[in-house]
Amino acid sequence: MTLGAEFFARSVHEVAPGLMGAPLLVDGVGGRIVEVEAYHHEDPAAHSFRGRTARNASMFGPPGRAYVYRSYGIHWCVNFVCEPGSAVLVRALEPTDGLELMQARRGVGEPRLLCSGPGRLCEALGITREHDGLALDAPPFELRAAAAETEIATARRIGITHAADLPWRYVERGSRFLSRGVPRA
Repeated sequence: MTLGAEFFARSVHEVAPGLMGAPLLVDGVGGRIVEVEAYHHEDPAAHSFRGRTARNASMFGPPGRAYVYRSYGIHWCVNFVCEPGSAVLVRALEPTDGLELMQARRGVGEPRLLCSGPGRLCEALGITREHDGLALDAPPFELRAAAAETEIATARRIGITHAADLPWRYVERGSRFLSRGVPRA
């Protein structure tokens, strides 16, 4: 089942764990989602917190769209828009499709290093600003519901200073493809 606007038209805290194990492909290249972070519109760490800008306009558009931005002026990052001003950052995939092309794009052979981090993931899948605002249920994207439930752990989000204590990072427990491990309780 393709995940469309109706799947995303709800709280990021419902959407984020629901994405675990979901296959994400861009032009046939990608894998299973194993790590995401939730950003709610009332969250001071969200790009939308201070209102709409040219950069974050896609966050205020319809649910089920991509919000792509450049992090630190270097790496592209892809988010899935949920309720207005809220989005889920895709942090890591377990690569399954198009490994040779991902390896060529990234310049690394080790599958674990292809999509373990939002910048690496976008480079491996060829995601750029050109994908910003595109529907996730239409080409070049293919996003389907997970074939099976996965065991999920939560942790603090990575690389932020505001609201850094919130456990809004969702990961597939035991995955070796995460951007960073999860601290033990």
